[in-house]
Amino acid sequence: MSEIVLLLASPLHRYEGRPRDGAVPFDGSETFDQITIRAGLGVVGDRFFGHRAHMRESVTIMAAESLDGLPNADPAKTRRNVITRGIAVDELRGEFSLDSGDGPVWFRANSAANPCAWMDEQVAPGAFRHLRKHGGMRCEPLTDGTLRLGEVTLALRS
Repeated sequence: MSEIVLLLASPLHRYEGRPRDGAVPFDGSETFDQITIRAGLGVVGDRFFGHRAHMRESVTIMAAESLDGLPNADPAKTRRNVITRGIAVDELRGEFSLDSGDGPVWFRANSAANPCAWMDEQVAPGAFRHLRKHGGMRCEPLTDGTLRLGEVTLALRS
């Protein structure tokens, strides 16, 4: 079974400057039971929604399994919009959909969501190196829709 275990829409950039200076505090208020996706724009309420520079990469998706082996790692602090379990996210290429019960939401996987130095400071010590090639995918939303926590079905378009 595949599932969505976390959904995040954050209006704030929390990781600016240098990690040693600390991040804007995170209180969990940016995680939701459901999020709305708009084609070509991203996650409604997210800091990258509608920004031209991020349209091809406005939704980040990551596999929760990528955090296995990092003690006490908080998936929300990776700042990825969608965290799944049971989907090989880093292997996604081209177009795919996620359907959590409200119909499929189609995406195009465009590039790897490489980790940054903030991961060591925010997620867990060693997370930056651990997440190399396992940081998820930056995706362009191709259709409007809703994603919810819980069971999800993945479909691939050839």
